[in-house]
Amino acid sequence: MIKKENLDKTSAWPFVEAKKMLRERKLFIEKKGKITLQTGYGPSGLPHIGTFGEVARTSMIVNALKHLTNLPTEIITFSDDMDGLRKVPDNVPKKELLEKNLHKPLTQVPDPFDKYSSFGEHNNQMLKKFLDKFNFTYNFKSSTELYKSGFFNSSLQVILENYEGIMNIILPTLGKERQKTYSPFLPICPETGHVLEIPIKEINIKDSKIIFDNNGKELEKSIFNGNCKLQWKVDWAMRWYALDVDFEMYGKDLIESATLSSKIIKLIGKANPSGFAYELFLDEKGEKISKSRGNGITIDQWLEYASPESLSLYMYQNPKRAKKLYKEIVSKTVDEYLELLEKTKNQDELQLLMNPLWHVHNSDIPKEQMIMSFSMLLNLVETSNADSKDLLWKFVKKYKKNILEKDHPIFDKLIGYAIKYFNDVLKKRKKYKKPNSDERIALEALVNKLDDCNDKMLPEDIQTIIYSTGKENGYSKNLRDWFKLIYEVVFGDENGPRMGFFISFFGVKETKDLIKNKIK
Repeated sequence: MIKKENLDKTSAWPFVEAKKMLRERKLFIEKKGKITLQTGYGPSGLPHIGTFGEVARTSMIVNALKHLTNLPTEIITFSDDMDGLRKVPDNVPKKELLEKNLHKPLTQVPDPFDKYSSFGEHNNQMLKKFLDKFNFTYNFKSSTELYKSGFFNSSLQVILENYEGIMNIILPTLGKERQKTYSPFLPICPETGHVLEIPIKEINIKDSKIIFDNNGKELEKSIFNGNCKLQWKVDWAMRWYALDVDFEMYGKDLIESATLSSKIIKLIGKANPSGFAYELFLDEKGEKISKSRGNGITIDQWLEYASPESLSLYMYQNPKRAKKLYKEIVSKTVDEYLELLEKTKNQDELQLLMNPLWHVHNSDIPKEQMIMSFSMLLNLVETSNADSKDLLWKFVKKYKKNILEKDHPIFDKLIGYAIKYFNDVLKKRKKYKKPNSDERIALEALVNKLDDCNDKMLPEDIQTIIYSTGKENGYSKNLRDWFKLIYEVVFGDENGPRMGFFISFFGVKETKDLIKNKIK
């Protein structure tokens, strides 16, 4: 049980947002007797890492809520699968098949992967599979099912009855030409199956029907049972209303839409949910990650190179700052994870609440002594030429004889990740420096100095010898250049491990042979 004073003091953002929601929604939550949080997903493309981020961050808020209140919580993962397919994604097969089915609801578009009844269902299943992979607790809801089953009917009637007020909210935000054709209700065409964006001619509130102007022809439609869907800003407000949503986070690019949806739900008689706008994810070029383009690193790629917990850590950190997502970011995040894990061993309760890993692990932080950093392990993969976990473990045990795999499950997985990450990502980027004559003399002097070392020496003592060798060979004014030389020649990179620790682990003789081979 966490002390109340620590819950009051912590400024970790999941607690900040949870407390804010409990304040803003106090009366509604007490009346319902539960807390409902929603995450939205548009299945017009394959699920990407941003979708994972939204569910992961919402789950962290749920974890915080469990320590602040005894009320039950629910995460609704809502798929807007009745939306019309607007464009063909770049990262799918059979593009011509999708081209022929543009503008149809996603659950009426054939599956280009030939696995499910529709493209919408395919993407919904992909979403559920990867959320299940992370053991998220959520309640999946399909827009198509809720519209067609009649679940939304009473809320749609409320929208129709407030048509004029909603138009007064939306129209000022549109250009003059769009104002002429805008309708919050989008009928499904009986002939083409398309989701139509056409103007309204006449509204029959009593019978819950609308007559649309379909290119000069009258099209009469009931608003119930999936005959129409709502334009998405109105749909968002209606969904909050129908599902009694207390919290939803969304990308910074949707702030304006959230503002309009908040005005609409207030108009129709309920308060808007507590909101949280996060910054967007960018690829290595600084461009927004897109479902349809498939740019940036995918969830599957991250999980080939690092643990699910490291990905959750990346999502936890600085949610209100734009973040680049590409392969090279993985190793940095893994090392941050390991550093934070080490810190937990000496932290008090309040410090633990501020440690991101408390939120990543749902307050159940693993206990494991770390052997080395991920970056160091990557250097070890390179220098030992190990291409399997067994080989690398043998190498580790050569110098750490008392280590057992069963006592180090995190490190055991880390070894497999390191081999894969080095071979896929780092190997092709390595550029080994060919030393000039002065640099060669300095490195040969280091090899000679290592003759005075042995494997029982402390890493700090070996590090001191490396420092003094650099000072004696022209690097007294800039030791950074000395270590940069070692890293570029030995590891093919400007940065590398703390050499004293590396040598004590890799072995003095092995390091001497390594440097000699690189000089040659």
